[in-house]
Amino acid sequence: MSTMKAAICHAFGTPLVIEEVEIRGPKMGEVEVELDAVAICHSDLSYQDGGFGGYLPALFGHEAAGRITALGDGVQGFEIGDSVAVTLIRACGHCDSCGSGSPTTCETPVDYAASPVTTKDGTPVYHAMETGAFAEKTVIHHSQIVKIPADMPKDVACLLSCGVITGVGAAVITGGVTAGQDVVVIGAGGVGLNAIQGARIAGARRIIAVDMHQDKLDAAKEFGATDGVLASEPKPWNAAKKILGRGADAVLVTVGAAPVYDVAPRYLAARGKVVMVGMPHGDKVATYSPLIMANQGQSILGSKMGGVVVKRDIPWMVDLYQQGRLKLDELISNRFTLEQINEAMEDTRSGAARRNVIMLR
Repeated sequence: MSTMKAAICHAFGTPLVIEEVEIRGPKMGEVEVELDAVAICHSDLSYQDGGFGGYLPALFGHEAAGRITALGDGVQGFEIGDSVAVTLIRACGHCDSCGSGSPTTCETPVDYAASPVTTKDGTPVYHAMETGAFAEKTVIHHSQIVKIPADMPKDVACLLSCGVITGVGAAVITGGVTAGQDVVVIGAGGVGLNAIQGARIAGARRIIAVDMHQDKLDAAKEFGATDGVLASEPKPWNAAKKILGRGADAVLVTVGAAPVYDVAPRYLAARGKVVMVGMPHGDKVATYSPLIMANQGQSILGSKMGGVVVKRDIPWMVDLYQQGRLKLDELISNRFTLEQINEAMEDTRSGAARRNVIMLR
């Protein structure tokens, strides 16, 4: 066991507490990573608010990058000192989902009581999303890490661990956007900007960003949006259809607000698809017309973490970044220390930030 500083949640809806906790070493199939940077995702806010459930005390954070400092037995393909991106995608490698190339929906249960972290008095700390990265170190399953170039800045690299793969993957992998298609992205925050980048990389003809704020629509054009529509318009789907001349082939919903899902199908063309990316709290529901969607041959697809295979897709995105075809540096709004994490969380909650990053080294 060793000690480290971590931001612990002791009660939902309250600020995180910076304290010394204990972390065990890696067991069979696990690695220990000393973290350099972790970005704040809206899922972290949902966990903090109690919207995703879980146990207390808890350690959140799942979008990180650092260096391997210890290897458990049976880990192959990694060495101490390797720079890695740390993700929440824990894959057993042998269930039906993993075997069919969909590790983001791994079906093997996780023992949440087996957290590697405890408080100083020995109380287990819930390792949220199997990552617990709002801390100086993490111990995770080897399937959750991917090698990255040693010279790649960790504050940039950590963005690949969730927000970037979620947005780009929603367009390219789950949404299957192809050259010449038209795409609407609802929400021009951090994930939305990456969904826009994904649609651009896939060769979409028109990419319409929809958001409540004009400044976000302006920013969306920097990432590849061809047009913007204010969601505050009486019927923004009509404005989008006027631009396209028809409905969209894909509508990517990147905000975690259930009412948005009520109206998302209205943007669609015949045979179009709604891709569900943003995740509302578990008690929220949405409604739509099965008659209209069935008659038009439309569909709704869930997209967890963009449906990526991290060891295939993160290196691909690193290469796009190195070529200048994928924007990452421009996604970082602010950098904070661990001691400033509550300030960073509230800034993220305001919706003003693309991505706030906690610098741990």
